[in-house]
Amino acid sequence: VQLQASGGGLVHPGGSLRLSCTASGFTLDYYAVGWFRQAPGKEREAVSCISQSVSNNARSVDSMKGRFTVFRDSAKKVVYLQMNNLRPEDTALYFCAADATRDIKCAFREMDYDVWGQGTEVTVSS
Repeated sequence: VQLQASGGGLVHPGGSLRLSCTASGFTLDYYAVGWFRQAPGKEREAVSCISQSVSNNARSVDSMKGRFTVFRDSAKKVVYLQMNNLRPEDTALYFCAADATRDIKCAFREMDYDVWGQGTEVTVSS
């Protein structure tokens, strides 16, 4: 049972990136997926999440609304985090995590997530 976040890289301020979260050993549609990030020297924080595919309700924390969007492609078995208008303060290691219990409303609490990926690095710099 594994999750893999990918798609990170170096981007200029104002640019965009799309991160992907894929699973092996389980069906991602049956899980809510959360995106979290940890900047150097800071604690990990929630970014966005999406409930199980039965409802696909997506949420982003207030500070990310309008710039970050999470969505699921069930056919490709991927959950994406689309990040637009990136800022240097968005530089961080981004993780995806899976939660088997959230069919309607996903959570921003780390403790609600059972499976974690290893993260993908995002650097926003000119």
